[in-house]
Amino acid sequence: MTPEFTNLNVSRLAARWWAPVMRGAAAIAFGILSLAMPGISLFALVILWGAYALVDGALALAMAARVAHAGRSWGWLLFEGIVGVATAILTFAWPGITAMVLLAVIAVWAVLTGIAEIAAAIRLRRQITGEWLLATSGVLSIVLGLLMLFFPGAGALAVVWMIGAYAIGFGALLVGLGLRLRRFGRSRERTAPSRGATTSA
Repeated sequence: MTPEFTNLNVSRLAARWWAPVMRGAAAIAFGILSLAMPGISLFALVILWGAYALVDGALALAMAARVAHAGRSWGWLLFEGIVGVATAILTFAWPGITAMVLLAVIAVWAVLTGIAEIAAAIRLRRQITGEWLLATSGVLSIVLGLLMLFFPGAGALAVVWMIGAYAIGFGALLVGLGLRLRRFGRSRERTAPSRGATTSA
């Protein structure tokens, strides 16, 4: 893949900077709701989590579809979206899910999402300086998933607080990435006319 083609793909992603911002906003909203309602019932938590996973997965799929011509470079983004939507469908189709199973579902989602985000960050590292935001969000996801897998017996309140804090941190990193992509896109727009003028001269 030539550098010019890679730059073009990242520019197309930058043009959709609003997608990671919306994903981040959804995560922050989910986190705030979780922390604001620590006594939330399991059924309500399942519905809330399912709604968030559906929105997050759909936005990830939308981003992947927009840059589908970029080939395997964005395959991990597609994978992340599929995992999110599948998780949402599972939680909605199984409203009577037990607390232990719900923790396992969220844990697996977090680990797979984290792996996908780290892989995507590796793809972006040579193009923009904000790829560490995506990588960090991936690390947070993996850490959350592993904690939930290794400590399944944690109290319900501790789990809700852990998920809520993670969602807010995860969302903030995605919002930061989206704003970084927006600045990247604007900088390329400013430099494009000057390059054209130099070429014509």
